[in-house]
Amino acid sequence: MKLAFSTLGVPALPVPDVIRLATDHGYHGVELRAHPEEPVHPGLDLARRKDAARRFADAGIEVLGVAGYPRVAAPGEDGPVIEEIRRLVDLAADLGARHVRVFPGAGEGRSAGEADATAARRLGTAAEYAADHGVRVLLETHDSHPAGADAIRVLGRVGHRSAGALWDVMHTWLAGEQPAESYAALAPFLGYVQVKDIASVGDRTPLALGAGVLPLAEVVEVLSRHGWDGWLCWEYEKRWYEDAAPLPGLLTAGRDLLSRLLTESA
Repeated sequence: MKLAFSTLGVPALPVPDVIRLATDHGYHGVELRAHPEEPVHPGLDLARRKDAARRFADAGIEVLGVAGYPRVAAPGEDGPVIEEIRRLVDLAADLGARHVRVFPGAGEGRSAGEADATAARRLGTAAEYAADHGVRVLLETHDSHPAGADAIRVLGRVGHRSAGALWDVMHTWLAGEQPAESYAALAPFLGYVQVKDIASVGDRTPLALGAGVLPLAEVVEVLSRHGWDGWLCWEYEKRWYEDAAPLPGLLTAGRDLLSRLLTESA
């Protein structure tokens, strides 16, 4: 497995500094938060996209994916959601990234059946566009669809190779799934895995990996036992928790922990 971190943990950090963190701390790639307040986002012109792509390539750091914010199960017209995803796919393709992250985001008051049908319809359309660009759109286990069992209700209806799942281990745990259950549900669709740690159900302030309650060892063991060899991406939610410790000082220890878990589970 290869290791990455999300730029959600280093808000607004310039691309050269992100690359320096990855190389200095032994990470193979990064997930870029694709928001207008970040250096890389869908509003970036082609010249700056190419410059960013060149910088990452020259450093040997892979852009694992771009983390966008479309909510595919939300009420409203399909068009704006699909267009938002297409813009993210274009950005990913220009950066040489293979994945685009989207949220379910059904909101309150929608039945599961209605939300699933909306999400599947939009993902199916977006997946066709993504396939033409060598990109895969990943539905994160999050908000209205936190469990692997929730995500596969949508992805099973889509039935397209360019639509997959992003396993956020915190949300499946909060939903009451064991890692083996989450993996069994998501395996046919799995793009990559987001790891993190928190103190408790009631306190989701990001912690150093291994300092909290999330079942990271079990997650790595399940993945290893099944021969999965994709990406583990540390999503440290510093952007939403200003009082959390700065991520750069935690990166080496986080890499060491994940490397140790991988060795022990081999």
